[in-house]
Amino acid sequence: MARVTTNFRCTECDWSSIKWVGRCGECQSWGTVVDQAETVGIAARGVTAVKITDARSARPITEIGADSVAHWPSGISEFDRVLGGGIVPGAAILLSGEPGVGKSTLLLEVASRAAATGQRVLYVSAEESVSQVRLRAQRTNALQPSLYLAAETDLATILGQIDQVQPQLVIVDSVQTVSSSLSEGLAGGPSQVREVASTLIRVSKDRNLPVLLVGHVTKDGSIAGPRLLEHLVDVVLQFEGDRQTALRFVRAHKNRFGPTDEVGCFEMTGEGIAEVADPSGLFLSRARQPVSGTCVTIAVEGRRALPVEVQALIVKSGAPNPRRVVNGVDGSRVAMLLAVLERRAGFKLSEVDVYVSTVGGIRVTEPGADLAIALAIASAFNDKAFPITQAVMGEISLAGEIRPASSAKQRVAEARRLGFSTIIDAEAIHLREALRQAFTASTVERVEVPQF
Repeated sequence: MARVTTNFRCTECDWSSIKWVGRCGECQSWGTVVDQAETVGIAARGVTAVKITDARSARPITEIGADSVAHWPSGISEFDRVLGGGIVPGAAILLSGEPGVGKSTLLLEVASRAAATGQRVLYVSAEESVSQVRLRAQRTNALQPSLYLAAETDLATILGQIDQVQPQLVIVDSVQTVSSSLSEGLAGGPSQVREVASTLIRVSKDRNLPVLLVGHVTKDGSIAGPRLLEHLVDVVLQFEGDRQTALRFVRAHKNRFGPTDEVGCFEMTGEGIAEVADPSGLFLSRARQPVSGTCVTIAVEGRRALPVEVQALIVKSGAPNPRRVVNGVDGSRVAMLLAVLERRAGFKLSEVDVYVSTVGGIRVTEPGADLAIALAIASAFNDKAFPITQAVMGEISLAGEIRPASSAKQRVAEARRLGFSTIIDAEAIHLREALRQAFTASTVERVEVPQF
């Protein structure tokens, strides 16, 4: 026999408790725990099997066709690169990023490019009015007659707009601000996000209609809402970039129709967002003469190799605890490299302030940049510049050994293509030998290297 038990559940995060409490133990929201009667037992678990039709019957996997997924280009090659060739009909794509990074601007550009090809696009803004979106579209030259705008926050009304417009592409900005009357809780809560996302994805699959969703992020950078949202969609894109710089990156964390190691480069301009097909010169200084404390490495972002200049500055410190300031690199890794330089190479760095930064606002955290950071610090310490035709790459261990960086052949080929004639990598074997080669290759007046 089935029995009815009393269960208390939070309407915001679905946290359950056997007794009522005023504050949710999971999301810490007040007044969201309500009584929900649940039926448990054999009757609750009983499910009647349905008759399977011939069209839906299971078949051997060898008899199922392997037709390739058709992509249609969005008009933005960098965006298509990350998606694996373009937008797939019926795909649900989630784009997330920090506030103000340019998510709406990017998707408005995608909508404009798609509408310029004659496709009917529906842009649903749940955060801005249609006049605000129109002003931004006018500023970015994104006005197209087949681009339809709607400012709606109700899911049922959005579905009505889809039925009326009959678009080939739907953009919803954002999924956390849309609510459904079929689910309890405020907009943006786990139950509301789950209901809105699942409904839009079901419409996308039934009508073979691609849907692009904008997702908010939390303070730690993860997508707001239940983790189920990332499992439901086909593609999860992350829009990254520092709001103080113009450079932006789009990365794919999940892609059912293409690779997840591609990176798209964009630049925010006064007229909107522009794609950067070849970002080779964005992360290098424009100095024509070599400067001490600078070193160039080849970083790999996805499948793309990019030259990155690392700069270091050494200042004598009068404080008992010298400063260690980094920008664009991992602070803990810089501290480790300082210890290796002092212990394995004889540089007295414990009494000086060390500043390390990258050029162009790019962030490099991969181990392949270890050698560039170490040589930049050594160059600043000796006040001796390396030649501008020199590039280095490699990981440094605590023993001072240089290990090859990942995709080493791709890095070397890119360095050769960009005109770097001298390359120092894992063939130097040890940090001391790499320092000797770097200072020997310098074209300026030689300074004595610390004795090892």
